[in-house]
Amino acid sequence: MNLGHLVGEEGAGRLGWMPVFTEEVRAAEARAGAEKRASAEANTAGRVEALVQLLRSRSYEEIRQRMYDSAPGSAWWSACKAELELRNGQQMGEASVTMARVSEKMRASTQHFEQLAETLHQATNDIADLLRGTQAAGRRLEIAVYVTIGVTLVQLFNLIFEVFRKR
Repeated sequence: MNLGHLVGEEGAGRLGWMPVFTEEVRAAEARAGAEKRASAEANTAGRVEALVQLLRSRSYEEIRQRMYDSAPGSAWWSACKAELELRNGQQMGEASVTMARVSEKMRASTQHFEQLAETLHQATNDIADLLRGTQAAGRRLEIAVYVTIGVTLVQLFNLIFEVFRKR
């Protein structure tokens, strides 16, 4: 603390070599300023909390408009920002829960589709085996028809030969 303007030049010189006293005064002034700022911040924080409670019943759009109308850093701006962040956080949480449910349903659906695809694959293989069997039976039937036609022709020629031989 320099009291040179009160004591004069020689008194100021004597006080100048007392740094402990001046540092203690400065520290006390800094503490008082810090306490004042802390008190103002606590008061502002309390006011912001009260404003947030007031904003709970307001619509999202109304809160956004009030935030844009208020100066950044003001109590209203801080309260609106806090309430919007809270609501956005809640919406993100709800969206995450919904996404987890949808993901679980999609996983169950995927498993069901995989089972259906496996069943369809098995049924397709069964039908292919049946078609191969039918194709083999068709070939056997075709051979039997050719044999029957051949035997019939041989019998017909034999009958004709017997008829012409007796004449």
